Amino acid sequence: MNSTGAIILGACLFIIMFGMGLSLTIADFKRVAKRPKAILIGLINQIILLPLIAYTLLILFDARPEIAVGFMILAACPGGTTSNLLTHLAKGDTALSVSLTAFSSLITIISIPLIIQFGLDTFLNSNQRVDVDEVKIIGQLLIIVIIPIGLGMLIKSKKERFADQMEKPVKIASGALLFLVIVGLLIKERATIPMHFVEAGTLILSLLFLSSAVGYLTAKIFNLGLKESISISIESGIQNGTLAIAIATGVLNSTEFAIAPSLYGVLMYLPGLFFILMRSRLSTKQ
Repeated sequence: MNSTGAIILGACLFIIMFGMGLSLTIADFKRVAKRPKAILIGLINQIILLPLIAYTLLILFDARPEIAVGFMILAACPGGTTSNLLTHLAKGDTALSVSLTAFSSLITIISIPLIIQFGLDTFLNSNQRVDVDEVKIIGQLLIIVIIPIGLGMLIKSKKERFADQMEKPVKIASGALLFLVIVGLLIKERATIPMHFVEAGTLILSLLFLSSAVGYLTAKIFNLGLKESISISIESGIQNGTLAIAIATGVLNSTEFAIAPSLYGVLMYLPGLFFILMRSRLSTKQ
């Protein structure tokens, strides 16, 4: 990715994380003490089960190395603000969704370098090996995740009305920038995407629906309510694809690793759409 693309991607990610901060308060984090079971189940699904499902799919499908590494980067990333929006539209527990997104964003600062290194060691041969500086990745994640979230939360605490007014424009701006980034990556890799489309698309759809299903089932097994189960399911299935693209192109300097996250940005809405339609039908019947 050229310098212009890197700047746009960095701005996009900063705006997305800043927008998340505008919707968060200290009370959201205190909520964990009141509902530890729901938070814990959601985080186990996101941090542990999701990468395991991704790895299993890659072994079963015998994926190409560049797709496999991009896929593992994607599975290592936390939930994104899109999951919060889809949870709201699906009439899930939006507060739980926001809390899970915030906490997974903090925890994955440590887990992302480990999962990426595992993916590189497992799926690349010795000639393709990429050295990962875990400390550098953690530092970059702190800058592009923690600082904008913290800034957004600070504004929310000092200027709540302004933060509420800015939340929607920020989401629109981040969505527009993300669209430009994905289009740019697809154009740059237009020669290789056709041969990867079926393979990567099949893997992405499988991951989306399997992780969403596992999230919903684990929530139900532990007797969580319908709203909480929907939130955990969507949070388990929808990850921060923008962060995955930023890591692939900015940290690992590979647009090939960004192919899977880029296609994911197009397909990730399907599980959320399923729950939105399901809840709409239930509301109509009632």
